[in-house]
Amino acid sequence: MRYFAGVDVGGTTSTVSLANEQREVVLVSPQFATRSAESPEATVSAVVEEIVKTAEAAGASIAEVDAVGLSTPGPATLDGTLLKTPNFDAKLWDRYPIRAELEKALRTHQPQIEVRYIGDGQAAALGEFAILSRSLLWSRVNPHDLPDEPVSSLFMVIVGTGLGGGAVRDGRAVQGKEGRAGHVGHITLPAHAFRHEHDRQLLVGNAYSTAESTISLTGLAHQLAYRLGLEQWQSHPLNQEASSVRDKAKKLRELAASGDPLALQLFEDQARALGITLLNANYLGDYDRLVIGGGVCDLAQDVRDWYRKCAEETYLQHALDGFRSFVGFDFSVCGDEAPVIGALAWVLPEAP
Repeated sequence: MRYFAGVDVGGTTSTVSLANEQREVVLVSPQFATRSAESPEATVSAVVEEIVKTAEAAGASIAEVDAVGLSTPGPATLDGTLLKTPNFDAKLWDRYPIRAELEKALRTHQPQIEVRYIGDGQAAALGEFAILSRSLLWSRVNPHDLPDEPVSSLFMVIVGTGLGGGAVRDGRAVQGKEGRAGHVGHITLPAHAFRHEHDRQLLVGNAYSTAESTISLTGLAHQLAYRLGLEQWQSHPLNQEASSVRDKAKKLRELAASGDPLALQLFEDQARALGITLLNANYLGDYDRLVIGGGVCDLAQDVRDWYRKCAEETYLQHALDGFRSFVGFDFSVCGDEAPVIGALAWVLPEAP
């Protein structure tokens, strides 16, 4: 039996996946420490150790693994050299050829193994597509949650600390000329996408008023800090806490589930900005499906349904007539594992 592995390396934690030659996901590892603050070499060592462990847990060995797909945050080159990636300390990581170094380390265990690189947003989109199109089978996903109609393209946003994205066109991940495609978080939004002038004043990369300025944990924290200072919210319970504004922002999902007005206002603003962002993406790509991934997938079910409705209503409010025929936004069926499933799909042989 031949196997294939996927690795999603994050700034803090990483994950490994394994599939067999029948295109079945055999195992997805628990998250493990990336060790990125120690050194790139420590990270590579941790990843190799986890790939070996995951193969053994599936009753196989590293000698049976033909190829490994590697995904990381960007920016990076097509060949997997990191370029001042915000999730990693630039003093340690800038210009580090992580794909080549991981392949070199793995070849001490399996001399013929190959490692292929893909950005994490692109990997997430590919992972979602592989499961939705049934070209990769995963027992964790209920078949009833998959579409009946054929899927050949999608655009996916990943709402997390920042806002990532990726596209699949004709069944293939869109990488772009230099591997940078999908940076949806850096799209500039119109002024009406922000409730307060302050909300626009978050610098993301080299620009203000971006999608990531509002559709991200970083954006939520920026907006929450301002609103807690407004007279309207002076008596809000979060004002009584001594924790950082970022920690307070992490509590907003729980507060929204209990009907907290401030939390709901912030998520409504985020959802409406997301509707505009996905409309912009669809104007350029005209995709079969528009998918929402990341932390908002973990909102309470009723809040999640309301969030999606807000995003869809805003999309339709601003869309040209020809773009109003879409069936609605989908939440990711892969959840946080979308990038590691996509890294796996990236190295599987073409489906028959």
